Amino acid sequence: MTLQSILGNFALILLLLTVATGIVWTLDRFHLEPKRRREAEAAMAEFDSRHARLTESGVKPDTNARTMLAAQLNRPPTWIAYTGSFFPVIAAVFVFRSFLFEPFKIPSSSMLPTLQIGDLILVNKFTYGIRLPIVNKKVLEINNPARGDVMVFKFPKDPSLDYIKRVVGVPGDKVVYKDKRLTINGKEVVYEQLPEYLDEDRLAYYARYRERLAGHTHDILNDDKVPGYVPSPDKFPQHELCTYNLEGFECTVPAGQYFMMGDNRDNSLDSRYWGFVPDQNIVGKAFFVWMNLSHPKRIGSFD
Repeated sequence: MTLQSILGNFALILLLLTVATGIVWTLDRFHLEPKRRREAEAAMAEFDSRHARLTESGVKPDTNARTMLAAQLNRPPTWIAYTGSFFPVIAAVFVFRSFLFEPFKIPSSSMLPTLQIGDLILVNKFTYGIRLPIVNKKVLEINNPARGDVMVFKFPKDPSLDYIKRVVGVPGDKVVYKDKRLTINGKEVVYEQLPEYLDEDRLAYYARYRERLAGHTHDILNDDKVPGYVPSPDKFPQHELCTYNLEGFECTVPAGQYFMMGDNRDNSLDSRYWGFVPDQNIVGKAFFVWMNLSHPKRIGSFD
């Protein structure tokens, strides 16, 4: 693992910080603090003995000195105090984002109109099963991704990158995309035409449709100027399960893998080009926009 990949893996950084601060906190709590307390008690006993002797000889000692000395003797070194105080916070953040919810920022327009550039979203990390952080190994089965879910996953060609797309095909599905329309297992997906969508970033209008996919209703975009075929798809693993033609393609999704597409169908680099997403690459289910600094009104849940 290179330094660049380590720096790019926030979960790994959090784990290392949690371990490091946890070691310091544990060492101080169970070894250094009791040692300081014993040494302070011995020093205070000697102080009290000397104080008593001074009092007997008629000298009036400083009564504030004892409190100040006790505080000084029991105070941990500054670096230990700061490091140990960070441990509960870092550990809580690590557990929260590793097993419960993780924030992501949408970097591209591939999921328009559902998600816009700059959307800050939350991803449910446990709905598809509990996974060990860093290695992403599933240790507890809960649910499997369903058609229509918006899912975050590790990009198969570069697992250091997180991608977000919509689940179109689950294991065993036959996915056909012909003339920019989906057919799943021989059943045509229902579309309803809507008014055109204005992409304010590109200052371009796109055809907008409401797609009903396995009970999920969401909007998609098509660019009428872009043909329906897939140019130059990769030779991805099990690419022999897909066939391409001038009208589109058809793929049979293998076991343990998923077929993903962006809602901005003609502006999305997805499974049509680089292949299937293995189950071990799944990060979680995206479900909520919690902030967009450019469009504050976008806060809320989405399909």
